[in-house]
Amino acid sequence: MKEIKAIIRPVRLDDVREALMRTPGFPGMTVTHVEGCSAPGRHQPQNLKEELLDFSPKVRIEMVAADEYADTLYEALKQAATTGHVGDGLVWMSEVARCDYLWQPGG
Repeated sequence: MKEIKAIIRPVRLDDVREALMRTPGFPGMTVTHVEGCSAPGRHQPQNLKEELLDFSPKVRIEMVAADEYADTLYEALKQAATTGHVGDGLVWMSEVARCDYLWQPGG
């Protein structure tokens, strides 16, 4: 199993959702609205007020997928989330040692 996570622009969420729903093996996802700030060097706040307000809305996506679908889901998410501009966010994938569904199919 793989865990796929991403931090993306909120305006890309609908496109990401549509792309993932068309992708075989899509297990569903958790979406959280978060805030993020730029890495040092990309944007230098000009004053204290700007430094304290240097956060922008982002969306965090999380899902756990079977190994055979993980790479395809990862690429679909990445492609749908990318605009080509600084601030698009990031996507990463990690191994999952164990994962159990808390519901029983058909029951």
